[in-house]
Amino acid sequence: MSKIASIAKRYLPIYVVRYFSTILILLVFSINAKAQSRYGANDTLLVPYIVYGGDTMTYAQLDMISVYGEMTPEQRKARQKWTRLRNAVYVTYPYAKKASYIINDVNQKLVSIKDPSARKKYLSSREKELKKEFTAPLTSLSVYQGKVLMKLINRETSNSCYNLVKKYRGGFSARFWQTIAWVFGSSLKQDYDPKGEDADMELIVLEVARMYGHAE
Repeated sequence: MSKIASIAKRYLPIYVVRYFSTILILLVFSINAKAQSRYGANDTLLVPYIVYGGDTMTYAQLDMISVYGEMTPEQRKARQKWTRLRNAVYVTYPYAKKASYIINDVNQKLVSIKDPSARKKYLSSREKELKKEFTAPLTSLSVYQGKVLMKLINRETSNSCYNLVKKYRGGFSARFWQTIAWVFGSSLKQDYDPKGEDADMELIVLEVARMYGHAE
């Protein structure tokens, strides 16, 4: 009995391994046979295709990829110029819209004020209010941002800053501030040309206007 047990203990694992190996091989051949029976030698597989130059060829749409190249010095300079302008428009656009609203409001009020001294008093009081509200933020603007703001005020009011100052403060004040602007390389008389030199600015303004929910 002990001899039989010893033989079984020695050879049984080998037979078990062979048995399961045989089953595994049979399963593999069975799967291959089913796969081969699914598609015969004359079966046709439908795939996307295109006809190019009279030839029919398989078509596959690949995922989009982005390829970036190093910018030339000219491209880098243009990008820096665009970024600077875009930042300036984002900063100054709200002030230009506010200026447009204030000017329209003042004009409506002045229609009902006929007396010259009363008109002067009203304008003086509004000027004090505006100085209190805008002196700090506007004096923090750079010279470049100030130039952009004057452009945008022209866009929103259809009038140059020079004409606005002349209208509400008189010709002397307009000429005085025009001289100050000239010293800083700017001009109160600058126009706004959305289809010419200010085309890039106009694109950015439309972008900012959509962000603020303003219909342009």
